[in-house]
Amino acid sequence: METLAGVVESLVFSSEDGRFSVFRVVPDGQSGRVTATVSSAPPLVGQQVELQGDWVEHPRFGSQFKATHIRVAAPTSAEGILRFLASGAVAGIGPAMAQRVVARFGEHALDVIENEPHKLLDVPGIGKKTAKKIHESYQEQSELKEVMLWLETHGVSGAYGARIYKQYGSFALDILEREPYRLASDVKGIGFRTADAIAMASGVEPDDPERIAAGIDYALEGVASAGHACVPEEWLLREASRALGVGREPVCDALRGAMESERLYCETVGGETMVYPPMLYAAETEVAERLRDLAARADVFSVDDPEILAREWERADGLTLSDGQRQAITAALRHGVFVLTGGPGTGKTTVVRGMIAVLEGLGLTVRLGAPTGRAAKRLGEATGRKASTVHRMLEAQGSDEEVVFARDEEEPLEADVIILDEVSMMDIVLMQHFLAAAPRGCHVILVGDVDQLPSVGPGAVLADILRSEALPCVRLTEIFRQADTSLIVRNAHAINAGRMPVCADGGAFEFRETASEEATAAEIVRLCAEELPAEGIDPLRDVQVLSPMHRLSCGIDRLNRLLQDALNPPAPYLAERAAGNFTYRVGDKVMQIRNDYEKGVFNGDVGFVEAMDEKKLLVRYGDELTAEYEREEMGELQPAYAMSVHKSQGSEYPVVLLPLVPGHHIMLQRNLLYTAVTRARERVILLGSRRALRAAVENDRTRRRYTLLAARLAGTLE
Repeated sequence: METLAGVVESLVFSSEDGRFSVFRVVPDGQSGRVTATVSSAPPLVGQQVELQGDWVEHPRFGSQFKATHIRVAAPTSAEGILRFLASGAVAGIGPAMAQRVVARFGEHALDVIENEPHKLLDVPGIGKKTAKKIHESYQEQSELKEVMLWLETHGVSGAYGARIYKQYGSFALDILEREPYRLASDVKGIGFRTADAIAMASGVEPDDPERIAAGIDYALEGVASAGHACVPEEWLLREASRALGVGREPVCDALRGAMESERLYCETVGGETMVYPPMLYAAETEVAERLRDLAARADVFSVDDPEILAREWERADGLTLSDGQRQAITAALRHGVFVLTGGPGTGKTTVVRGMIAVLEGLGLTVRLGAPTGRAAKRLGEATGRKASTVHRMLEAQGSDEEVVFARDEEEPLEADVIILDEVSMMDIVLMQHFLAAAPRGCHVILVGDVDQLPSVGPGAVLADILRSEALPCVRLTEIFRQADTSLIVRNAHAINAGRMPVCADGGAFEFRETASEEATAAEIVRLCAEELPAEGIDPLRDVQVLSPMHRLSCGIDRLNRLLQDALNPPAPYLAERAAGNFTYRVGDKVMQIRNDYEKGVFNGDVGFVEAMDEKKLLVRYGDELTAEYEREEMGELQPAYAMSVHKSQGSEYPVVLLPLVPGHHIMLQRNLLYTAVTRARERVILLGSRRALRAAVENDRTRRRYTLLAARLAGTLE
């Protein structure tokens, strides 16, 4: 690691969240300047900095000093103070005023601003209000400097200083000294490890009760991200002890205390204690309670024989329904909560259309929703009715970190019946908020394919409801689509049953064996850039490349770069914008990866970069919406030439390409392959090794999700 010391000359870029900045430094004893980057908020212009890091060669911006550690100090020379004040870092002082202040006070200018602000009245153009503004603004900078100095003197990078000060203001030092573990929950970008380093550096003992409690919370953080709603007590004790580096006994004592005080919650089932984070305990118990309540209190629709209505719609629409389909339509009238599940081609959409027709024929208000925008769009197109995302239905506001729903128990939705599609994608927290907004007496119909991948978030709501057998359900099994001739549908059911798919060269379902992972990636690029376009297929709008993993030769990250170069190569007349590890170009296919309620775009929405300049980037989603992204917001996007199978859920594409290679063995699972295949409407092309394909088909050992929703609904908890 090298050290670079000098004065900050100018700021080039700073992300709004304080996680990355670029600035220019004049090294000590030199007249030239160098570009430095640091993963933190930037220092101030004019500050003396000492950076530790390495020189790197950026492909576009040349030589840069990539700092991993930064130490800052206030400028001491008159020249440095002038540069600092002229930068606008202190409110009330611009370049001209900075000249006058430094001319009057020289090297003592900052001391006057901090300790004797009344003397500023001697400077032409500064009155009492301006002097006060200058003093208060600089005081904030001084407090920030103190926070950074405290961190540095305790052996922790001062790079966290700006984030900590932004959160706590004048109380930052007090929090650091007395409640350091608050940082892990309060400050974005600071987790337990960093908070623990700060706490230990300030003298906290390894077995301090607050540290043990924070370590338990840290271990529980992984619960939701792994899809669990709760975890066994023994698992939690083991993981927390490992993270803290202490024995089992103090962790066990702290955990017992947390459960007795109801800071954490537990349930016992089968002699095993399961521990919940408070939010997930509330979500799971409320979902179970509201489902039972809706099932018991739903309005009874005035129909003598629901089956007669189903048969009348069947004749009017010129259809021949199976017994299961007809049973599902009548169940929508009879039950407050009803679940419809089934694989591709089994007629779920036909049933939903029949339900809507029969219900609306009775004068009832029916609302349609789905977890994602693409799933809602498909539902709307299939039924000829308006459908919205669950977030839009609940009138979500704010951000993913602090989302607020305008529709809730006090302001419920207005509907007699609500039909939700693709419910396998809904996690326990979103279901909690939806059910809270479902009005008393409303009928709720949940539709989905339980054999697809479970939700990204915690829980397995659809699977748990079915497993509980506590609510009425119909599972469709008979294949209807395309007169039982769709090879994609037949192969999807074969995969789900553990049988190898039937593949035909050049047909609707094809497997192309390749010699290596590199060859697989090259064949995907060739298909998208040459073969499929020659057949009249648009590789950007009609084709979706899916991949089980982000890493390796056939991972999402590399495939995105290869496909961008092949389908949207750089042009001298088009601007480019680097964001993270990807450089965007006009025409790029991109995906929104967070819900943004102000822009009206949601996690999973796919669009195309329409224009860009040095400050912003415009993305068009469909025919109606264009969203603008400032530089610091580009982290909400990722390239979408290739995407994960999880991100594709709820969507349908004419053509799907999927690499299956040995390097992805960790993710080669039956439900992942089944989900990927069922995304295709006309054609599936699998590429890679037959061994990897067979491994995916045979591996039905999906990771267990710890959740007790099924037991709650069935009433079998101890």
